[in-house]
Amino acid sequence: MSTAARDLLVNGVAASALVPNKHRWRLLRAYGLTVEPCTVAAGVWIGSRTVTIGRGAYVNRGVMLDGSAPIRIGARVYIGFQATIITSSHDIGGPERRAGAAAPLPVVIGDGAWIGAAARILPGVTIGAGAVVAAGAVVTKDVAAHTVVAGVPATTVRELGPAEA
Repeated sequence: MSTAARDLLVNGVAASALVPNKHRWRLLRAYGLTVEPCTVAAGVWIGSRTVTIGRGAYVNRGVMLDGSAPIRIGARVYIGFQATIITSSHDIGGPERRAGAAAPLPVVIGDGAWIGAAARILPGVTIGAGAVVAAGAVVTKDVAAHTVVAGVPATTVRELGPAEA
């Protein structure tokens, strides 16, 4: 299937508000993505078949999943409204064109993590299981399991205790 055809099916038909959220995962799986039973809201943009979504995850409206490199979203992950997961950047090029060669890196989001609305996860980042990324945060480096990060760039706000983990 061509890239244009896949984009039309995944980001047009499957992303349509006419498809019930609770059934969208089935269409995505039929189009070749590795998607367990989960909820994917209308308007989610998925950039490739290298996106994996775990059982019980919730991907909210307006989320953008780049997919230049693999993205693994674990089980029971909640991704808030208009969050963005980016897997590609560029090396610094010469003076004629500073955006040099593409540099894709995978992103992993551990089971049970929560990514807040409008958060940005950059290439190569791993979000640990049970971690929380605050709304609007820009995550440039790995986040330890069971911690809360916030800010631009995101820094650790606190560690979650055993009763919260």
